Amino acid sequence: MPVLCSANCGSNAVLKRPKTGDALCKECFFWAFETEVHNTIISNKLFQRNSLVAIAASGGKDSTVLAYVLKLLNEKYDYGLRFVLLSIDEGITGYRDDSLETVKKNQEDYEMPLKILSYEELYGWTMDQIVAQIGRKNNCTFCGVFRRQALDRGAALLRVDCLVTGHNADDIAETVLMNILRGDIARLQRCTAITTTSEGTIPRCKPLKYTYEREIVMYAYFKKLVYFSTECTFAPNAYRGYARVFLKDLERMRPTAIIDILHSGEQLSVKDSVKMPERGKCTRCGFVSSQEICKACSLLEGLNRGLPKLGIGKKSHADRIRKALAEF
Repeated sequence: MPVLCSANCGSNAVLKRPKTGDALCKECFFWAFETEVHNTIISNKLFQRNSLVAIAASGGKDSTVLAYVLKLLNEKYDYGLRFVLLSIDEGITGYRDDSLETVKKNQEDYEMPLKILSYEELYGWTMDQIVAQIGRKNNCTFCGVFRRQALDRGAALLRVDCLVTGHNADDIAETVLMNILRGDIARLQRCTAITTTSEGTIPRCKPLKYTYEREIVMYAYFKKLVYFSTECTFAPNAYRGYARVFLKDLERMRPTAIIDILHSGEQLSVKDSVKMPERGKCTRCGFVSSQEICKACSLLEGLNRGLPKLGIGKKSHADRIRKALAEF
């Protein structure tokens, strides 16, 4: 027997929301989804009128839905924003080259300009070349570090006022778990922030912070949005994958587990006696770093010197290698 929509509109429900348990029809789901994102934007004051906003676009479901919803809400509520799509080409054959075709389709559909930056032009290396050097054990470390800085470089190049990413509630809950397991207090303190910024850097924000991945998929499906869904060729061995499997197991037992972990992360505080790393600027590239040489420059140095593991692990390890090389 069909279940009626919990919003009392008289229509049959098509899904049950994991976060609230409400059974909703398609139109009421669209309204709830879009209204929640709008409320997140307004309550957290994510944007200022007349701002130029870069959307980190990978062609995947999150960034595609983000671009679609931001365009829709900007027109509906008159935010007064201008958008540009910013994509990073990591140089992964059979994955990123295909997903960028989806981004180009998004560019046409949403009438937004597109800027593509590649690892090869920024760092002189593609991920295919890096994996050939280091193997598949630590490849996600290289890609994650380079990608974060590449987005900063792209945002600076485009002179935008803000950079938005498609990080959702599942992503942030996974990050909370990972930082707890690693004992990474510095990242644990800031990983749930909806907006992150440092002096002299362009702010980043996450309008989909409280949105479940499952609902993003359903929204894209019902709206018939075009997105790329193939997993990265090098992702199966990523540490995040294990946190994701654990989180999905928790969600099956307790659907609110994702938002509960996210809220728990928001409430965590660090004792004043705990010394936190001070964020400054890398002496080589000038981008934000808590060390004299940022992680991206350290990893790149290792690749260029034929010592790909130079930037992996603790800073003290890299410093010892640099000292030995200097003496030699």
